[in-house]
Amino acid sequence: MRFGYGTNGFANHRLGDALRVLADLGYDGVALTLDHQHLDPFGPDLARRVAEVAADLDRLGLAVVIETGARFLLDPWRKHAPTFLDPDRAGRIEFLTRAVAIAADLNAEAVSFWSGNKPADLPTGEAWAHLVDGCTDVLKAADEHDVRLGFEPEPGMLVEDLDGYFELARRLGDPERFGLTLDIGHCRCNESASVPDCVRRALPRLVNVQIDDMRRGTHEHLEFGKGEIDFPPVLAALAPYTGLVAVELPRDSHAAPRIARESLEFLREAVAG
Repeated sequence: MRFGYGTNGFANHRLGDALRVLADLGYDGVALTLDHQHLDPFGPDLARRVAEVAADLDRLGLAVVIETGARFLLDPWRKHAPTFLDPDRAGRIEFLTRAVAIAADLNAEAVSFWSGNKPADLPTGEAWAHLVDGCTDVLKAADEHDVRLGFEPEPGMLVEDLDGYFELARRLGDPERFGLTLDIGHCRCNESASVPDCVRRALPRLVNVQIDDMRRGTHEHLEFGKGEIDFPPVLAALAPYTGLVAVELPRDSHAAPRIARESLEFLREAVAG
């Protein structure tokens, strides 16, 4: 099993420094959240900066997936906005198509993204129509660049669970390139099935895994051992999956090197049983 760590948990580090720390700790890869301080997709000299990151990843032997959950990258006033469901949704689609192109240049294993929260005044049917249209545009870019997509169900969003993901995939025509990003903590937070059963259901479409601890009904990413998940059975269920399993602790940058070290030790022990 290949373990990675999310750069959104290294927000106080330069990207190059974060990559070196993770490689030194023994991680196999990185979940790179495109953000203003980490490979800003709207900054100057993008091609040069992407090439530098590609060289760093190659030299350090790190695989990569691209994450797109930066909080205020697109709008300094609205967290995660615009989404597929907002009137200015074109900004989200432009960002995701840029992310796909960057992923191709980095030889990334997947680009991960989510639906967004449904505005209170937007009818559910219209929200789904906007989401399908936006995902169709992103799929066109992914086809052009030969990049896999990993759609993430996110608690509280229009698509918040596995049922929602499979419904969206159906509405899109079940394209092979439209894979699934599964956050293990989310399975505990808001799925009715057990976490291992969620993993087994997800496996046929799984292209990206985020891993963290969590409690039932509370969407808070926790360090391992601070939530309610029993990890050895979860990792056993993940055994057929060959992609990255990346630690997702976006609120823990204040102690990133320590937490990254402890997380990898925990996961290796959990795999060993």
